[in-house]
Amino acid sequence: MVQAEAKLLCEFHRWLRHEELFEIRAIIAQAAKQKTENFLPSQHNTHVPTIDIFLTCNSQDLYRLPWEVWEITEFAASNKIRIVRQPINIHNTPVNYQSKPSRGKARVLAILGDDTGLNFQVDREAVKSLSPIAEVEFVGWQPHESQAELKDKIVKAIKDERGWDILFFAGHSNENLHTGGELAIAPGTSLSMIEIAQSLTIAKQRGLQFAIFNSCSGLSIANTLIDLGLSQVAVMREPIHNQVAQEFLVRFLQSLGEYKDVHESLLSACQFLKLEKNLTYPSTYLIPSLFCHPDAPLFCLQPSRIKDKCKRWLPSRKEAMALSALILCSWQLSTQSFLIEKRVLAQAMYRQFTNQLDRQNSAQVLLVEIDEESIKKAKISDPRPMDRSYIAKIITQLTAINAKIIGVDYLLDRHQPKNDRKLARTLRSSIKKQNTWFVLATSRNQAGGWFEPLPELASPNWQLQGNTFIVGYDSYVTHFTLLPRQYSRKRPLPFAYWLAVAHWLNFEQSGELLQPHINSSDNWVSQVKNHINQTTGEYEFLDLFSHSSRLQPLTKFSYKLGQMWMHPIIDFSVPSEAVFLRLPAWQLLENNDSPLLPLTTLDKRPSIVIIAAGYKDAGLVAPGGDNFPLPAAVGFWRSQHPANPSTVFTGGEIHAYMVHHLLNQRLVIPIPNLWLILLAALLGKGTVLVLGNSTKAQKQKIILLWFLLTIIYALTVSIQLLAISYQQ
Repeated sequence: MVQAEAKLLCEFHRWLRHEELFEIRAIIAQAAKQKTENFLPSQHNTHVPTIDIFLTCNSQDLYRLPWEVWEITEFAASNKIRIVRQPINIHNTPVNYQSKPSRGKARVLAILGDDTGLNFQVDREAVKSLSPIAEVEFVGWQPHESQAELKDKIVKAIKDERGWDILFFAGHSNENLHTGGELAIAPGTSLSMIEIAQSLTIAKQRGLQFAIFNSCSGLSIANTLIDLGLSQVAVMREPIHNQVAQEFLVRFLQSLGEYKDVHESLLSACQFLKLEKNLTYPSTYLIPSLFCHPDAPLFCLQPSRIKDKCKRWLPSRKEAMALSALILCSWQLSTQSFLIEKRVLAQAMYRQFTNQLDRQNSAQVLLVEIDEESIKKAKISDPRPMDRSYIAKIITQLTAINAKIIGVDYLLDRHQPKNDRKLARTLRSSIKKQNTWFVLATSRNQAGGWFEPLPELASPNWQLQGNTFIVGYDSYVTHFTLLPRQYSRKRPLPFAYWLAVAHWLNFEQSGELLQPHINSSDNWVSQVKNHINQTTGEYEFLDLFSHSSRLQPLTKFSYKLGQMWMHPIIDFSVPSEAVFLRLPAWQLLENNDSPLLPLTTLDKRPSIVIIAAGYKDAGLVAPGGDNFPLPAAVGFWRSQHPANPSTVFTGGEIHAYMVHHLLNQRLVIPIPNLWLILLAALLGKGTVLVLGNSTKAQKQKIILLWFLLTIIYALTVSIQLLAISYQQ
């Protein structure tokens, strides 16, 4: 057998190289060359182009030759040339299945014919292997069935209304030029192709594209089915042993199940027979052939649409490594703080360049700083703790110029026997004279409690206690101090929030005016809370300014991951003169007629006063703890006004910014870096997929479009949206 094969192929190849066939081979080579020149390789499309040659023979004897082994590569070595067969006459066209909606899983009809001398167990298992990706149904003869019943059952199965994608037949078959081929469906019973031609036409209209006949002598069958308009048909040209047919079928369906097209699957199965089974079944790889309709694409099973799309979007190894590195960097809070600071700096520069400085609204906060000069003039030798008699003098002066809301950014939890009584008298006197709102500082202590003002200094029935905690990372301040999700008496609300609430109740609400009284017997926080909830009828206590100022569930969850997702930032791109007016304490005390505060009305003057530290030793835990590194945007604004050369940023200034943000109801919420990286990765992957299927000209247009969109977003949309957030 091996010698006969070698002799046959030798004579066959010698004949194919004959000079009469030279012109045909030259035309094929020229077509291959043109296809190669028009091929544009890309990152995701680097395979060598394939040339399919459709072969038609006008003689049955020529049809039986193994044309699939014709070697034409000496003319077109860079191309993969494949031989497919087609009938000499084709009367029907295939259906355009791509324009029809997908039915989901492919459907396979397996017809098991006469098993005389055969064993269909392997065939069954091979077809069932497609079950994970296709619906498989079997039909075949039963001993009790009559010939007519069996034929009727097969015909009905073929034209099932649900349709089929693949038709499979196992059994005996034979050629017949008059009937188009015959299938042995039961012992002594045959079904001609003419008898089922109408049913096959209906099946084609309902989705049938490919048929495989794992039986003998299928040339007539293949010609008939292609003539009916099927896309492809795989047959055995000659009689073949059952075990060989089963070996072929297993390998063929295995490749088909890997989503290879029918031609690749057939070549793979033949290659297996040639290389792995040549000693057991010599020459059998020459028997299978594929017949194709020239107007139909090669059939292949399609994976689940969702699964296929998801698989295409999976990153390559290099993409995964780059994405992992970016995610790791973005996960670091230090990286996030650095990027936020630079982003806000760019925003400040943009404000300066476009003159969007928010100067139409006067600052609502007067920051009275006890600076180094004030300490010198007051002859205070040690400002830790600050002399409370000096704080009392400041409050007295502020009361004299009608300061309505005063925040004291100093802890008053420890005794100063010489000065406590003086400060207590000053606080009470201010409330008696003009119902001054006082917000006193508090902070958490090491025992888990709070540093509360001494009861002999201030009663909780007429003063508010604000938590002065400042959110930062590695001493850098970037984020806003949020309100809790739910109010609790055990945890004081932020210092800046109470100042903003006092401003709203005194100058913005139109209802009944709430004022503190020295002789009040009710907790002042409860009074304020109930007044807001009941009197206004419009606002919840913690939603007075913005719902975003409260801790959101997503942000709280991100804390567990060491992140700060959707946590508002402090927008230092707003120049400080639009946020607060700075006044040294010594200047306030020496100027009895300060024009900074009105005597009777707001008149666009500061309505809130914050008394805060502005000296180097200020701090709760350690000297200088209340001084923070200068944010880049604040440093930029100070460089525009050399009169303030300070290189630190005080806690009082931070509280003033937060008050400003609350009163203007403009909280900037940055999108997490991780989210943006993942979004960019998706957009980038999508662009790569689009580029992979585009021509060179289309690629250039897409790249240019993305470049322009990126520039437009960076220069206009992104910066401008932040810029107008405080202009509305």
